[in-house]
Amino acid sequence: MAVEDGVDALRVIDGATIPAAVVLDLGLPRLPGRDVYQELRARADTSVIPIVVVTGGDTRDLNRAEFACVLEKPISMEALVQAVRRCIAARVV
Repeated sequence: MAVEDGVDALRVIDGATIPAAVVLDLGLPRLPGRDVYQELRARADTSVIPIVVVTGGDTRDLNRAEFACVLEKPISMEALVQAVRRCIAARVV
């Protein structure tokens, strides 16, 4: 399921079955992706969801220990699918 902003992302996850993985753009409007990431990590029920971070910004400032699965835009659908599969298989959180 796709959403338009960070507020909707949290709302959808609150009202749904916990997803197998989340693809999260750090540049979301209304509530930035970093805030969504921190909220998901802080909750007991969502803290173990593998999160693939997608960004069009500079990734040099990202803490790779915090953001284990990071893709830089532009990305192909194949690269995205592979990253999601890797993160689910490794349960990278």
